[in-house]
Amino acid sequence: MKIEVSEELHRAWPGFRGAAVFATVRNTAYNAELWKRIEAFTALYREKYTLDSIKEMPAIQATRQAYKKCGKDPSRYRPSSEALCRRILRGIPLYQIDTLVDLINLASIYSGNSIGGFDRDKIQGDRLVLGIGKAGEPYEGIGRGELNIEGMPVYRDAIGGIGTPTSDNERTKMSIDTTHVLAIMNAYGGSEGLADSVNYMVELMKEFAEAHDIEIIYFE
Repeated sequence: MKIEVSEELHRAWPGFRGAAVFATVRNTAYNAELWKRIEAFTALYREKYTLDSIKEMPAIQATRQAYKKCGKDPSRYRPSSEALCRRILRGIPLYQIDTLVDLINLASIYSGNSIGGFDRDKIQGDRLVLGIGKAGEPYEGIGRGELNIEGMPVYRDAIGGIGTPTSDNERTKMSIDTTHVLAIMNAYGGSEGLADSVNYMVELMKEFAEAHDIEIIYFE
């Protein structure tokens, strides 16, 4: 699969860098060892950061600025990485969905980057393009219903939008039956630390989802 960044996104935010991880996996409803890891990580995170300090994290700050350049209010439509970080710093446990979603959420908090998690077999065509959402463009966010993605970075397949930093689309979401995953890490702050964050996510996928046949593609 080819992943491209559109000219309009390049103009709005030239510093974007991305990494796509393709893998064959085995998803499960719940993994106790993963949740021990998540709980230990969130405890340390709460000791280190506050709701005020996360605003200055480079990855989160860059994503917020990219939203503004594309035409979206990041306080009204929070990127998922920021929303997850704010959630745990408010003392609220992370959502428990399934192992793939849960480990991607952990990787997102670790990196500060929003990560799209997709069932590769549900994506239409052999090409994804990262562009900017249009007025009235149809998009069903996971658990959100119709989402206004005008002015928001969005990946589109042959049919339409499948992923934004705020919410992925119901059509291509991962499920308990997912065996081929595509996880896209969106580094609006650039390439610094990106490889480390991708490797962290891949190791989680190997340890908790039996990931193999792994391919990593960096793009910009």
